[in-house]
Amino acid sequence: MEQNTKTKCVFLDRDGVLNRERGDYTWRLEDFDVLPGVPEALQLLKENGYLLIIITNQGGIAKGLYTREDVYACHRKLQQAFNGIIDALYYAPSHPSVSESLSRKPDSLMLEKAMAKFNIDPEKSWFVGDKKRDLQAAAKVNVKAILVGEEETYAHPFREKDLLTATRFILGQKG
Repeated sequence: MEQNTKTKCVFLDRDGVLNRERGDYTWRLEDFDVLPGVPEALQLLKENGYLLIIITNQGGIAKGLYTREDVYACHRKLQQAFNGIIDALYYAPSHPSVSESLSRKPDSLMLEKAMAKFNIDPEKSWFVGDKKRDLQAAAKVNVKAILVGEEETYAHPFREKDLLTATRFILGQKG
């Protein structure tokens, strides 16, 4: 009998979910503040067997506002703050005003790459985002999604105030 070796994952948008979003772009280390409850939420998800993968648009790179190294520096800060708990980071450096890309959310290429690399089961996985485009990307690969925060007015059946309450919701689901 073959065992299902697919894993479950929580995909996480970065700005507005893990860290405070500041205007259009958050890329300076001094502006990179982790939101309350995030460390606890990530620990709970990890203890319950979820991979944790960041999926983030970083269009400021294409616009020349910051570099890939700035994105990596913020990721290193997250990893240090969370004791290396994040399994992977995928980012789209493009912006529609500069170039087209299937990686950039609401498209799903970043999710597809992560799902293939880590053998992720979409039926057991979630995407936590703060924008409609996050939910649209998740829907394209049949991953359930939760909208967090209060800025986005998009109506969605799964909505929580922050990552910690979204985590409690996810952990309360069966299957």
